[in-house]
Amino acid sequence: MSAPRVFDRPLLRRRRRRAEALGAATFLIDRTAGDLAERLSAVLRRFALAADLGSPTDAVRHALGGQVDTLIAVAAAPAIVRAHGGPRVVADEEALPFADASLDLVVSALALQSVNDLPGMLVQVRRALRPDGCFLAALLGGDSLTELRQSFAAAEAEVEGGVSPRVAPFADLRDVGALLQRAGLALPVTDVDRVVVRYDSAFALMADLRRMGATNILIERRRTPTRRATMLRMAQIYGERFADADGRVRATFDVIWLSGWAPHESQQKPLRPGSAKASLEAAVKGKKRD
Repeated sequence: MSAPRVFDRPLLRRRRRRAEALGAATFLIDRTAGDLAERLSAVLRRFALAADLGSPTDAVRHALGGQVDTLIAVAAAPAIVRAHGGPRVVADEEALPFADASLDLVVSALALQSVNDLPGMLVQVRRALRPDGCFLAALLGGDSLTELRQSFAAAEAEVEGGVSPRVAPFADLRDVGALLQRAGLALPVTDVDRVVVRYDSAFALMADLRRMGATNILIERRRTPTRRATMLRMAQIYGERFADADGRVRATFDVIWLSGWAPHESQQKPLRPGSAKASLEAAVKGKKRD
């Protein structure tokens, strides 16, 4: 069975092009790309062939310049482009065009939250990695944009008597960790980095989201313009509930980090059940005697 279509991927491409035309807001992807390079530096290995899955902008390519020999950018784009003097770009991250066991490294920054079939994509990553190949990614999840979601829901319920999908559903940390194991990746690790950004108003946040190419791309999104009264009430509720003492409002971005490795015989293995040399019962009794 194919995965349900939650996100409008062609719209995502159009929104990213609009963001470039407006002048992209890159603070979050720049921060994430720098963190990705720092985390990867702990591996103490140079990677010959790597793929970047859907990361917006060239921030990841620039950040990993000293750690990767060849980086293939897999973009949310409709065609293959071979850039002169730059990385090859192929489309798209929902259907990876790589042979099995062909990559040393797969990375992604702030892109996988808009993939329709994340479990299937992780299985593709596992297959594309060579034994002991590394996967390292960051995606928005958890309570990201919870303030905007709550404010829109309250305003719509009050002004229009109903609620429409405004902010995409985000995966939580435990779900992502389970997906890594389900995909067959070894040594899975997940953690979350909460980034809180302050704005003059909810409208300033929404302007930044447009310049990030991160506005609503849900298939089930509302297709008619939002009422002016609803927008004004949303901004008012946002300010009432989520403003600091100086009047500026907060916006939460939870960046979930996930990593795993293609299995290899050199990796540490968990002990087989029943192979322990001392029982838990004996350890507990010894502790009581102490």
